[in-house]
Parts: sequence; C-alpha cells; structure tokens
Amino acid sequence: MQNLVKDLHQLFDDFKIDAALQLEKANKAAGTRARKTSLAIDKALKDFRKKSIEASK
Repeated sequence: MQNLVKDLHQLFDDFKIDAALQLEKANKAAGTRARKTSLAIDKALKDFRKKSIEASK
C-alpha cells in the first residue's frame, strides 16, 4: 500500500507539471501527457480504494 501511495504522489506531480505546461505555454505534447497521466491516476485511485477496503476488514 505504501508503494501505491508513493506512485500516486509521483503521478500527481507529473500531472501538475504537464498540465501547467499546457496551460501556460500551450504545449500540446504536455496536454497529451497530462491526459494520459490522468487515466493512470484514475486507475491507481481505484486500486487504492480496493486495497483500503480490504485492509479495513
């Protein structure tokens, strides 16, 4: 679970950087990376929820 949280932190950091580049500099490639990272964040959050529920039982 610790690795999952660490991975989530890294994904959020990557997303923030790419999203900022897209907004501030109209970097299209950064926008593509941000969208891809957002899908990975969604998957990781679902996995976190599943593991969190299992751990609370």
